[in-house]
Amino acid sequence: MEWADNRHDRRSARARIWAKCCSWEALKRTFPFMCWLPQYSLHWMQLDIIAGFTVGLTVVPQALAYAEVAELPVEFGLYSSYVGCFVYCLFGTSKDVTLGPTAIMSLLVFVYTSGDVSKAILLAFLSGCIQLAMGILKFGFLLDFISYPVIKAFTSAAAVTIGFSQVKNLLGLKDIPRQFVLQVYETFHKLPSIRLGDAVLGFLCIAFLLALKFMKDHFPRVYRGMPRCYRLCYIIVWVTTTARNAIVVVAAGLVAYSFHVMGLHPFILTGKTAEGLPEFHLPPFSEKTDNRTVSFSEMVQDIGPGLFIIPMMGLLESVAIARAFASQNNYRINTNQELLAIGLTNFLGSFLSAYPVTGSFGRTALNSQTGVYTPAGGILTGLLVLFSLGYLTPLFFYIPKAALAAVIICAVAPMFDLGICKTLWKVKKIDLLPFLATFLVSFWEIQYGILVGILVSMFILCYSVARPKIKVIDPNSVTLMIMSGLSFPSVEYLRDAIYEKVFTDSMLHSVVLDFTHVSVLDYTVVMALCELHHEFQSQGKSLLFSGLQPDILQILLAANFKDFQHPRSMTTG
Repeated sequence: MEWADNRHDRRSARARIWAKCCSWEALKRTFPFMCWLPQYSLHWMQLDIIAGFTVGLTVVPQALAYAEVAELPVEFGLYSSYVGCFVYCLFGTSKDVTLGPTAIMSLLVFVYTSGDVSKAILLAFLSGCIQLAMGILKFGFLLDFISYPVIKAFTSAAAVTIGFSQVKNLLGLKDIPRQFVLQVYETFHKLPSIRLGDAVLGFLCIAFLLALKFMKDHFPRVYRGMPRCYRLCYIIVWVTTTARNAIVVVAAGLVAYSFHVMGLHPFILTGKTAEGLPEFHLPPFSEKTDNRTVSFSEMVQDIGPGLFIIPMMGLLESVAIARAFASQNNYRINTNQELLAIGLTNFLGSFLSAYPVTGSFGRTALNSQTGVYTPAGGILTGLLVLFSLGYLTPLFFYIPKAALAAVIICAVAPMFDLGICKTLWKVKKIDLLPFLATFLVSFWEIQYGILVGILVSMFILCYSVARPKIKVIDPNSVTLMIMSGLSFPSVEYLRDAIYEKVFTDSMLHSVVLDFTHVSVLDYTVVMALCELHHEFQSQGKSLLFSGLQPDILQILLAANFKDFQHPRSMTTG
């Protein structure tokens, strides 16, 4: 009978767990679209269509350009642009975020794959698996250990690196190395051999993009009572300035086609692009070269640290963007759910020849500015990319690389921000160390820049833990107020501070440790306090405690401090 009762209890427990996992609230956490879909209205649909179409006009030319940064065929930029539109609609918790290729991610993909298509796709698959695992295990908190100065320094250095890497396409130069220092030297060394056609077209495209951006930022907004003709003019200007990337690429393509018809070739063109949609197939777990077959383990070994850097940077970039726009638009996101969304995007994208993607700040800002109401706006964006792949790829042949370089340079220029140095100097000067370390090392090797920055930040964090602030309140009776929690790295520092005040002065017979601000103790600290207690007793001195929190009192009692009589004070002498 007892065995039957236990079996019944186990079944009941499993049933309760299953009911909890399958509850409506649990389903809404896993599939966030179930929160907004029941209330979806025609008005929301109109706003989402406008935003989705607008972002679609931006993502197509940017995808082509970012594939150039990754040194992959341009169609792979489009292959990587549409999966996230559909996946994030179902699993994302931000209405504004758009997933797809970005400048930084494309640069990192090149660093770790050297333009190898098979490795890029495999990297997307492995990154997706790691990100999914982090989301399932709720490891989103790990992103909190990457400080804001490190992020800003990395993005600023990446903006310089990416922008300068496109100078060769802007000027029509060839045989320029990818290492930044050598790249700068060779670019200036080969300036006499620039192609005039590419240079003129490239600078005209940059000027046109900057003029349209200036017009968008300074054009008067629509107001109630505005005459219809002015309202129509505003709409035309808004569409033109918002779709400026697409307009520049199309216009440059028409110019190149006109010269091509006349038998002239003043521009370096994108060239032949694979037509149609990518086939659904397994990611490449091996690769055939001219001489042999590269195994899966060898491919992973070649990718190396990219297995850590790519997933973490993808998550960091996407979550940071989601948090920023959630704060701006007054809603909340679920960090672990964001990990699942981007992980699933990369995982599924690898089956459709995509390389790793993340959230795009520029396209997310555009999405927000155009009034998107739900993640469903991404559906139209994805459909526009699919339409481009299905019907427009033959036209990509005539797109000049100088025009794509202009799009990239104008896209990454706002990422460069050294103004934060002034703020860091005013707020906390020590934060300039991880900023400068990240910024400078990134010009040597971009992938090491952020690692060095994280290490420097962790050193500063650990130093503050190992050297807690100790304030002397009453020098006569030696009252030491501990201004933070105590952990094992701070043991020797605390011991030295007490020795300096007590054992070097024979006139003092006691020290008071004010634990008002101490809410954390670990085993090593407790054992050190026990040893201090015995040393004080052996020399006829007293160790006094004040301001003990109830939790701290219980910890000390558990360590055989038997003389506590009140949670606010205790004498061990």
